[in-house]
Formats: sequence, structure tokens, C-alpha cells
Amino acid sequence: MLLNASGCLDALATPEVARAFDAFVTKTVTPLPREGNDPTRIAETDHGLLNSIGLQNPGRERFLAVVLPQLRGLGLPIWVSVGGFSADEYAETCSRLSDVTIELNLSCPNVDEAPEAASEIVAACRAETPLPLYAKLSPALPDIADVARAAQAAGADGLSLVNTIRGLALDDETLRPRLARGAGGYSGPALKPIALAAVYVCYRATGLPIVGMGGVSTGRDALELIAAGASAVAVGTALFTDPGAPHRVRADLYKAAAALGFEDPLAARGIAHAPASQLALSKRTTNKTPAYTAK
Repeated sequence: MLLNASGCLDALATPEVARAFDAFVTKTVTPLPREGNDPTRIAETDHGLLNSIGLQNPGRERFLAVVLPQLRGLGLPIWVSVGGFSADEYAETCSRLSDVTIELNLSCPNVDEAPEAASEIVAACRAETPLPLYAKLSPALPDIADVARAAQAAGADGLSLVNTIRGLALDDETLRPRLARGAGGYSGPALKPIALAAVYVCYRATGLPIVGMGGVSTGRDALELIAAGASAVAVGTALFTDPGAPHRVRADLYKAAAALGFEDPLAARGIAHAPASQLALSKRTTNKTPAYTAK
């Protein structure tokens, strides 16, 4: 499954790009409308992109009444990114949703308020909805696998790994921060090794379905995340410069997988965890190699 990363695509403005994905992930929705942070909110760097949007969104009521019905017109499965600043706020929004997958944004680096513990938020949401719940985690966590296990125990059905990591860029002439708030969320190619590490350890720790994201711009990037344990992949920053990224990444993913003997890219899921003996066997057998299962 190929998705967009939350906040990286305006599906209503570019529906043809959105329909190139298998599902559409919304921007994060909060209970009240948010204007977001002051400009400047985006800055390019040599190896990625800094953003400090600040969860700009129309708020829960307008989203439910206006935006979500319009998004359903895309004819795609919808994933709703839910945010808030208490477990009750997350849970109330979840209770109002139907026929979607929910991605709980537990990881935004561009707001001042610190949300409650991930497990408490997941548990509160689980109590309010039977819908699939994915916990989106920050790569800056001291022990992301421990938080993933806690989210799983609280009722998460899957994980989204990872959000941006905090970074800073300075103006060439003034040596002042290029973003109005100073630091922002860093994404792009340089994030891929961090995302791979997060997917790798969380797959081993939980075995949950994982949406891998962070630095995906080629099919090989997507295949590596699958090998680390992802069962789906999201494209984010690449969309800002290449609207054709979904088609290109999908085609390249199948080519990259086939070159290594996998008819289906998902057959390579978790292969990075396989013992050497199993890996050697897969080289001798066919493209029917089963996905490795975390212990």
C-alpha cells in the first residue's frame, strides 16, 4: 500500500495526484481551528526541508461537515490524522469518525503544548471507537520501541513511523533562523536512515502493521522500509517537487523488488531481520519468499 504522508498533499486541489495513492491521509485535525505558526514556515536545506506549519487546520466541526465529505468524493479509503492536547480531545474526535482509518498524531514538533503519554491517548481513543488506530510516533523518542509496545498494549492496531525530527537552518547573511519560530520539523532524504532504524526496532518489538515514511523518493527507499518491517509506505517531501512521485515510486518499487527475486514487494517484509541461513535460502529459491515474522 502506498500513501501520502499527512500534511504533504492537498487532495482537493490536486485530486489526480491523490488518486495515484492507495489511500489518502488528511492533514492533522484538532478540535478547534488553528491558523498555524507565523511565516516564514518552510525552508529548503541542502538535504531536505524544514517546516513549521503548526497544525493549521479548519477544526473538527468544519472538517466533519465540509472537508471529509469532499474527500470521500475521491473514491479512496481515507485515513484521518487526529491531533489534540489531551487524551479527551483525541478521543472525542475519534468518537465522531466512521468508515476511516485513524492516525493518531502523537509526534508533531511544531506546537508548544506537550500531549499526554502515548499509551493514555491510545487507550482513550480505543475506548471510543472500533476503527483501526495507528499511532504516529516521533523519531526523537529516547526509546521508540518502548513507546510502540505501550501503544500496542493500549490498543493500537498499527504504527506510522516516523514524523519529522527537529532541525534548524540559519540565513546565509544574517545567521538568524530562517523559520519564524526558529527550529522546525526536518524531512527529506536525510531522514531515511532514522526512519529505517525506527521501523526496524518497532517491527521487532511489536510485529504490528507499520506505515514506513521518511525520505522516500525512490522505489528502493520504499523497498528498504518494507525490508525493515513496513507493510505500507508513505511519500511526503518528494511530493513538493515531483507530483508524479506516487506513480514513479510504485513502478520503481516493483522493479527493485523483482531485481532481488521478489514478485511482490511485500514478500520482502521483515527480511532485514532474517537470520543468514534464511537469507541464503531465499537466494536459492524463487520470488515466493515469505515475509519474515518478528519474534
